Amino acid sequence: MILPLAHVAGAFVPIEVIPITVAGVLYWHRVMVLHWDERPVPTWRQVCFGSGLLVISIALFSPTGHISEELVLAHMVEHILLGDIATLLLVLGLTRSLLQPILAIRFFNRLQILTHPAVALPLWAVNLFLWHVPALYQDAYGAAPIHALEHTTFVFFGCLMWMPVFGPLPKPAWFGTGWKIGYVIAVRFATAILGNVLMWSGTVLYPIYGPGERYWHVTPLADQSTAGAIMMVEGTFLILGVLAWTFFELAREGTEKQRLIELAESRGIALDERRAQRAVAAGHAALLEQRLLAGDGRQPDS
Repeated sequence: MILPLAHVAGAFVPIEVIPITVAGVLYWHRVMVLHWDERPVPTWRQVCFGSGLLVISIALFSPTGHISEELVLAHMVEHILLGDIATLLLVLGLTRSLLQPILAIRFFNRLQILTHPAVALPLWAVNLFLWHVPALYQDAYGAAPIHALEHTTFVFFGCLMWMPVFGPLPKPAWFGTGWKIGYVIAVRFATAILGNVLMWSGTVLYPIYGPGERYWHVTPLADQSTAGAIMMVEGTFLILGVLAWTFFELAREGTEKQRLIELAESRGIALDERRAQRAVAAGHAALLEQRLLAGDGRQPDS
């Protein structure tokens, strides 16, 4: 029996290979430009972005991508790699300096509203649940363009979802520690709902996987329930890790902000606390420190 392998069919590989390649080339070109301009991007951020692209490649072009057309549980692993782990790594790899050429374009600058926590979270949740509606989920099966669109939206909205917590763009003044923790918990709650539906529905939601499940000697309900369990376990560990990272980053940013304020005071430069916070959150603490040492209190990229 030959099972349809939509997104790994040779004719359609460029649909997903080209964006990954272009993203990598543009990212490291911008990294080099910033390096020549003496605004280096931290190595750990470059590693995160590269790892994010690697995770996407593994999800799409490894045996995981093949088996995802045969088992629901493998498809869930693919979606987790794309929508959770890869997007988190991509966002961690960004700084405002890296995004500056894009934000200089008025259309894209206005799209910053999409990274507002009150906008990003609902958009991500709607996209997550919409693609798991049985009719749409099965439409993506065996149809390469739709499957590519599904993957694109998982990556796009996944990045939007992480931006309020880890992204370098400005955040609302009210979105402090407590709200960030609540935001992360809300993300976990949304994934838990879907995971529980898959685990306990008692109904086969995606019968199109029948041939693959018979090939692997897995019952449809066992396949579906395992997919839900994978989602629950991954979500729990990921959110625990994100919460730990959030507390660490908040403590680090607080320390760096205070250090910059004290440095400005010692140099007789007026540095507003909110400006210091924006510089730290955008990954510009070192650049602002250099300017303060040189007697220049301007905000980086101002």
